[in-house]
Amino acid sequence: MAQEYRLILKHADTPGYTADLDCYLRHGGYEVLKKALALRPKTLSDGKTLSGPEQIREEVKISGLRGRGGAGFSCGLKWSFVDRKSGKPIYLICNADESEPGTFKDRQILYKDPHQMIEGMIVACYANDVHLAYIYLRGEFVEGAKILNRALAEARARNYLGKNILGAGYDLEIHVHRGAGAYICGEETGLLESLEGKRAYPRIKPPYFPAVLGLYLCPTIVNNVETLCAVKHIVGMGASEFSKLGTTNNTGTRIVSLSGHVKRPGYYEVEVGKATIGELINDPAFGGGLREGRKLKAVVPGGSSAKVFKAGEKFKIKRRGPDGREIEQEVDMLDLPYDFDTLMAAGSMSGSGAIIVMDDSTDIVEALANIAEFYAHESCGQCTPCREGSLWMSKALHRLTHGEGRKADADYLIKIADNIPGGRTICAFGEACAWPVQSFVAKFKDDFVAKGAADEARRAAPVEADESNTRTPIGATCHRNHLREGGRQSCVRTEDHARPGHREADSHDHDSGLRHGQGGGAALLLPPEAAGGGQLPDVPGRVWDTRHWPEPQAPPEPGWHAED
Repeated sequence: MAQEYRLILKHADTPGYTADLDCYLRHGGYEVLKKALALRPKTLSDGKTLSGPEQIREEVKISGLRGRGGAGFSCGLKWSFVDRKSGKPIYLICNADESEPGTFKDRQILYKDPHQMIEGMIVACYANDVHLAYIYLRGEFVEGAKILNRALAEARARNYLGKNILGAGYDLEIHVHRGAGAYICGEETGLLESLEGKRAYPRIKPPYFPAVLGLYLCPTIVNNVETLCAVKHIVGMGASEFSKLGTTNNTGTRIVSLSGHVKRPGYYEVEVGKATIGELINDPAFGGGLREGRKLKAVVPGGSSAKVFKAGEKFKIKRRGPDGREIEQEVDMLDLPYDFDTLMAAGSMSGSGAIIVMDDSTDIVEALANIAEFYAHESCGQCTPCREGSLWMSKALHRLTHGEGRKADADYLIKIADNIPGGRTICAFGEACAWPVQSFVAKFKDDFVAKGAADEARRAAPVEADESNTRTPIGATCHRNHLREGGRQSCVRTEDHARPGHREADSHDHDSGLRHGQGGGAALLLPPEAAGGGQLPDVPGRVWDTRHWPEPQAPPEPGWHAED
């Protein structure tokens, strides 16, 4: 039976535990840093000598630690790519720009135990000969910035930061840099551009791999908050002990953000791969199950950019049997172990560790429209497929959720989404905006087709007269206090005004003589006398039907109509 294993969050929610340095020291804080700085050169059996920093780098590699920010790349391998022969300074950036929808794990560390992250950062900097580091913090974390700056000041005052740290001859300074609320800055090269004071356009890789050409075109390491905390524990407990946590190739613990239609949404730390998706959702120790009377409909397993899983889905997963041989097994979605490799084999990813649960009350089309709108807004606009494609998908979904859908919209969405990823964009944002659309439409296509068909049928149906309807009759003069220069204007109400779901108040937002509303189409602005039966303007392509127009009448007294 799965259970929570708190390593990084061991003290975070303990009653009486605070974010100040004195509290952290009482709980063993900065002892790992002292251990790291005290490491002496070690001679191996082959005669090679490893310095203290090299020993730390080797421990991180042996531990099997994988990045917790989203990609799940080997942390030790990432460090090994750093160009240490260029003669340029090496920088380390803590990526605290936590902005993947559904993710709220890093802020727990930043707000409740900031010194743990700072200690892990100092150890990582020492291991990589870094003397200047930055914490790139999500701009919305206003209180988090205050907490971090206060913690850094406390660390400097006790000589855990600054010149000659703890008398070891090692110098390091760390600064907090607040972002400006851009999702694209979660991409490491976009983050570096922003840190340099430029627009956050991700860089082309190659040649701009951060390990070689990063901040100020110098070798740079970018690690997530949770990853750096794990580094502290690896050095403290040893790589062999750390690797015993979790499963093969998925070592250590993982903080999972669980949200949506569960009884106990929250953040839970588990050994990687030791809990299944079903246990995280339904176990009383975690999500506690769905709301009463509801059934599971879908699960997004790794933040909003991960491909969705449909309830009841089954996957062919390769596993090693007792004899060590690989065998293929059919596994239900809820029985998938929550780790990097299994979710990838199932066609999705664990991403930022954010599980979003949707029950049968969810309108899948509305859910995807919400996600697509976010990505259309957050695209940096550098690459055409992403800039245009994300907006087109959002517009199509907006149409489907506002009574203007078409049956063909499902295929239209897939066509757009299929032409964004696959190396057509500089960074992975193209995949991030396309994957949800590809998976939602593929697995719930009937929902999209049905909504589009219903909209088409409603628009095709004749509109019957309704005496109880207080709106302006079709073809009648509408006198409104339109907020435009030139004062009061009138328009002729057309069939488009009367379609079901159309709000007349919205349709009277005139600009340049055209009506703009959620239905499209145009009702030309006319002077009251023309609308009442006078001379009509000559409009190409428009045949005016005056048979049902009322007799000319005086406009009402100034003031808004009752139905306004």
